[in-house]
Amino acid sequence: MTITFITGANKGLGYETARRLVELGHTVLLGARDAGRGAAAAEALGARFVRIDVTDDESVAAAAADVERHEGRVDVLINNAGIPGTYGSTSVTDIREVLDVNVVGVVRATEAFLPLLRRSADPVVVNVSSGMGSLAATHDPARAESKAVFPAYTSSKAALTMLTTQYAKAMPDIRINAADPGYTATDFNGHSGPQTVTEGTDAVVALATEGPGHGSGRFVDRDGDIAF
Repeated sequence: MTITFITGANKGLGYETARRLVELGHTVLLGARDAGRGAAAAEALGARFVRIDVTDDESVAAAAADVERHEGRVDVLINNAGIPGTYGSTSVTDIREVLDVNVVGVVRATEAFLPLLRRSADPVVVNVSSGMGSLAATHDPARAESKAVFPAYTSSKAALTMLTTQYAKAMPDIRINAADPGYTATDFNGHSGPQTVTEGTDAVVALATEGPGHGSGRFVDRDGDIAF
């Protein structure tokens, strides 16, 4: 049985990822900051709720300790938790807050869960990044990513994709990749994206289930590997 931990999974892409992986037979540990919403989401899906706030060291450590007590290992860690920040804002406060969740939060969770991942026969980390952090996409006038002005969010996702490639080099015993969901209808964009949440989770689910023998340090969308 594959044991999968997903951060920020009480709604949107995280919830849909959890739903799909439960259907595929994974034991899903649904991580969320809000205990009420997280527990309700987990009950609806047949997952187990684990409270985690990726901005809080103690909360992350407690989540890892909880999983160690109950499951003893993690096979797949999906770093999904993220926030968009404020449109057009270049304020220190906004950028610091977004980076703390979208980048440092991933580091906190990954570092805390490393001992549990290394107990797996095939450990996997999937970081949910975005084409909004792609230098190629944000400079292509034909793409939606080039129209948006989210300095904090785009910078955080560029950093997350690079962090993924560096983690993959530093930890060759773990398959670590980044997924680009694409422009998906979620709370992040007022449900304006043309993709459904199911389409938006295609790359995440593919990376979480592809099995041994695939590469690490990749940036992947629904159609496969893409250039950063």
